[in-house]
Amino acid sequence: MAMDAALVKAFTPTGVLRASINLGNPILAKAGPPGGEPTGVSVDLARAFAQRLGVPVEFVVFDTAGKSVQAVSDDQADIGFFAIDPLRGAGIAFTAAYVLIEGCYLVRDSSPITRNEEVDKAGVTVTVGLGSAYDLYLSRELQHASIVRAPSSPAVVETFVAQKIDVAAGVKQQLELDAKKHTGLRLLPGRFMVIQQAMGTPRTRGEAAAKALHLFVEEMKATGFVAGALADHKIEGASVAPAG
Repeated sequence: MAMDAALVKAFTPTGVLRASINLGNPILAKAGPPGGEPTGVSVDLARAFAQRLGVPVEFVVFDTAGKSVQAVSDDQADIGFFAIDPLRGAGIAFTAAYVLIEGCYLVRDSSPITRNEEVDKAGVTVTVGLGSAYDLYLSRELQHASIVRAPSSPAVVETFVAQKIDVAAGVKQQLELDAKKHTGLRLLPGRFMVIQQAMGTPRTRGEAAAKALHLFVEEMKATGFVAGALADHKIEGASVAPAG
């Protein structure tokens, strides 16, 4: 997929591809060494896209999905990596998904809740990362349970424990990792949602740019680039999304 000068200019008005990276989702990105660049699947895709454009890449790093989304919506970044959600679509043009990730619930061993369907009941509290895909989804879907928003997705389990909340919701791998720091916690079987992780660019960049980014993602899936990145970073519990 060749990029003409007009597309390059649309994606890089500053001459550099500014990629918004969310460190709140460990499946997609992690902080690098002090003073170094982040690593992960989304970082690899950003580098590949910058190479396709023939420009340098600059990583604009955030600790939450909400901040990362805002940077792209406000034209402070040129591309980003987000869970597809209709609320985010107002200012961002999404590609089809490149990765599918499971969203799960965590409870205490002593909890009477044993199934995902039992979470949405009056009197049950659920904590999620503020502005995360889980926050957006559960804010629409939960009709009876109440939501407590942690400052970020990595802070969900600590908030769950400290505030004695009934249920924690988030990326399965993040919950598993954080749960190891405590005793008496268990994941509910199955998943309550599948998150479609996509690339996005500000809608102000135009339809041609949105289409070009979509085609890039489809190529990266079809050629095995995304699968290779998942393997290279030893990511489990996520799968390459089907063609979109």
